[in-house]
Parts: sequence; C-alpha cells; structure tokens
Amino acid sequence: MSRLLPLLLSVVVLALTGLQASAAEYQEGKHYQLVSPPVPTASGEQVEVVELFWYGCGHCYSFEPVLEAWLKKKPEGVSFKRIPAVFAQNWVPAARTFYAAAALGATEKLHRPLFDAIHVDQRKLFDEDSLIKFAGEVGIPEDEFRAAYDGMTIDGKVKQAMFATRDYQIDGVPSMIVNGKYRVTASMAGSQKAMLKVVEFLVDKEKAR
Repeated sequence: MSRLLPLLLSVVVLALTGLQASAAEYQEGKHYQLVSPPVPTASGEQVEVVELFWYGCGHCYSFEPVLEAWLKKKPEGVSFKRIPAVFAQNWVPAARTFYAAAALGATEKLHRPLFDAIHVDQRKLFDEDSLIKFAGEVGIPEDEFRAAYDGMTIDGKVKQAMFATRDYQIDGVPSMIVNGKYRVTASMAGSQKAMLKVVEFLVDKEKAR
C-alpha cells in the first residue's frame, strides 16, 4: 500500500495537470473569438449562454442531442437561451415558428419533432402553411398557432433575432455566444462536444471577473 499511494498521487497530479493544460490551450482567435462590440445581456448576475440555430441546418440537428445532454448538467449560474438565426428572408418562417411555439408554451412539443421531421423524414417544412400544419400534427391547435405566428409580438421577436444574427457577427450555425462577449463554433473548437468545453471555459472566465 505504501508503494501504491505515491503512484496513485502521481496519476491524479498528471490528470489534473492535463486538465489545466487543456483549459490553458483555449486561445482567443483560435478556439473562440471576441464579439466586438459586446452585445448587452439581460441575465443579471448569471452568465448568459446563447445558441443560434436554424431548423434547416444539419449541423444544428446533430448538435441538438449534444446540447440537450449539456443542458441537463450545465454549470450553475448559467442562463441559457436559443435564438433562431435569420440570415435571409427564407429563414424567417422558421424563426416565427420557434417564437410562436414559445409564446404558446409549446416549445417542447414542437422543437425536437420539427428537427426530426426535416432531417429524418426529409420533409420540406420551410413555409408558413406547412409549418402551421405541422404544429397541428404535434398537438398545437392550428388556429391558435397561426394567430401567434402572425402576431405583432412575433414581428418584434424576429427583428430581434435578425439584429442578434448581425450583432453577434456569426457566419454560420450552430454558434454559441457567451455573455455577449465570446463567439464559439465547432470548427473553431474542433468538434461539437469541444465547443461546449470552450463555452464552459468562457463561463468560468466570466464568473472570475
């Protein structure tokens, strides 16, 4: 036992050193970029983490289960929200759909099923009528969904999403934004799982301020 203890201590030290080294290797301009100027947040004392996505994006679809697993164990003091990116007019129906579902308290009913319908079932759900019909399929009354979809409140939400797409200076999705200051993508981080490791690193960085 006396010989085993120093060996175990060495293994622990090496493991901790490796973790410190990997965190220290996250570099601005390589693993993440600054958002300049920073975008104000409304999360108060919490660190805001934002995902920008599009339902038609295959990478966003593959990231969804990775993100969902992370959300179940996300660091304390983190406020998370999704924003539907709007790069062009044909991305607007998806954004309106996301916000209409949220307004009706039906995000869980629609969010993942819509991803599945587009990417597994290969359905072309990119216009107002097909999206409203799909809402009905997942148990959201079509008349209620259409009223929310066409509402002025959603107009404002979509404009905010357009501004966020511009102000966060993203060039693709999925993209993660930490506290309005840092932008992370899978291509920068090395993988989708690594992207969330960089996000955690930046969350700790913000908490230490």
